[in-house]
Amino acid sequence: MTGLLRALVPRPCPGCDAQLGREAGLCAACRARLVPRVEAYSPLWPRPEGHLVTLGPYRGVTRRAVRALKFGGARDLAGALGGALAAGVPPEWNIRAVVPVPLHPARERERGFNQAALLAGAVAAALNVPAVPALRRTRATGQQARLHAQERGANLAGAFAADARGLPPGPVLLLDDVLTTGSTLLACQGALHAAGVREVRFAVIAR
Repeated sequence: MTGLLRALVPRPCPGCDAQLGREAGLCAACRARLVPRVEAYSPLWPRPEGHLVTLGPYRGVTRRAVRALKFGGARDLAGALGGALAAGVPPEWNIRAVVPVPLHPARERERGFNQAALLAGAVAAALNVPAVPALRRTRATGQQARLHAQERGANLAGAFAADARGLPPGPVLLLDDVLTTGSTLLACQGALHAAGVREVRFAVIAR
């Protein structure tokens, strides 16, 4: 949608319900609240070291934006969220590709898109590296949000496989929309390691 059409069609901002006008995805005020940060502590890493980029806790603008993208089909949000996230990726990570967490094909057909893939495309474009769908789901799994923390790892055991042939050499950025217990990202990291990818860093919109 062009800027002129955006201005002519009344659209509420998913982050605050103000009118978007010519803005795509989020209004200027909500974009200003998307401040990326590198985190050194999470279930994903064994020692205190920067390894995870986020836009903050899963509340307020980030929560509303993620839900609008994921369940409301507001695909314009991928550019705003992905661009903000890419701004926080440290240059010293030397990221060579962005890999999205995949949906099972049946779930993706039902939803019509994979929100992580949309975000990965936006992040990759901002970093000037490829977005590579190197992961696939080998089986359908129950929704993680409906499981207790101790059940999530078992639910995802063996659920992912990786093909590293399309990846350039070097570190990759593994991307998902939200981090809770970390089970999904750890399972994907394990699949990438098994395929020969040595260094994986992480990015999520919120945790």
